[in-house]
Amino acid sequence: MTPKEKAKELVYKFYPSVQWKLGQEDCLDRAKQCALIAVDEILNLCWGGNKIGIKHWEDIKQEIELL
Repeated sequence: MTPKEKAKELVYKFYPSVQWKLGQEDCLDRAKQCALIAVDEILNLCWGGNKIGIKHWEDIKQEIELL
């Protein structure tokens, strides 16, 4: 899965969770924030030396920000 595909998958996994509370406005922004928090947590765990994994998740984070 490409970073762009994974970014979209993560954002849209969070989308229903924020939609019921906020309605349509701000849903995408809130879902993106949730996905970015998840990716930051993954990156914090990856700092043990897995450089390829870190780059992949940094690319996903960048794609989330571009949505």
